[in-house]
Amino acid sequence: MDALIDNYRLLARYNRWFNERLYDSCERLDDAARKQDRGAFFGSIHHTLTHLVLADKMWLRRFAAQGTAFAALPAALLAVPDGADYTSDIHPDWLDLRGARLALDAAIEAWLADMPTQFPLCTMRYSNTKGVPRAHPAWQAMTHFFNHQTHHRGQVTALLMQAGVDPGVTDLIALV
Repeated sequence: MDALIDNYRLLARYNRWFNERLYDSCERLDDAARKQDRGAFFGSIHHTLTHLVLADKMWLRRFAAQGTAFAALPAALLAVPDGADYTSDIHPDWLDLRGARLALDAAIEAWLADMPTQFPLCTMRYSNTKGVPRAHPAWQAMTHFFNHQTHHRGQVTALLMQAGVDPGVTDLIALV
């Protein structure tokens, strides 16, 4: 079980490391270029990154609601505006978005540092964004949580390259 938790702790470190590199790369563009619709699923670099912050908050709220008290996941950090969905632009200001990302990445690492070893095996029960009840082992949701981030960050790196910004090496193995 320790190996499973250690794996998620590695993914959390990778998540923070990759996000720091990605946001630094994004700052080589001005706000208009970050918000330019580039034909991606969420349109722009900024909106794709906003989607990740929003989705992370939604997933972390689900994890926090499973009966284990996680001090690293306070309600204020995970709050989203009423009616927000995975397409909402909850952080239109770049510095606000970057600050939200930094706070979430720190919370994710703290959450995993304090996680009881049995948590990944608990059965998560929640409703998805369409209200459909779901139940499955927490480790499956945790794997999705990190995979989802990697998926969309890969999209952002492609958009950055198209805009003439090379984010450099982003492979997990470069971190270790």
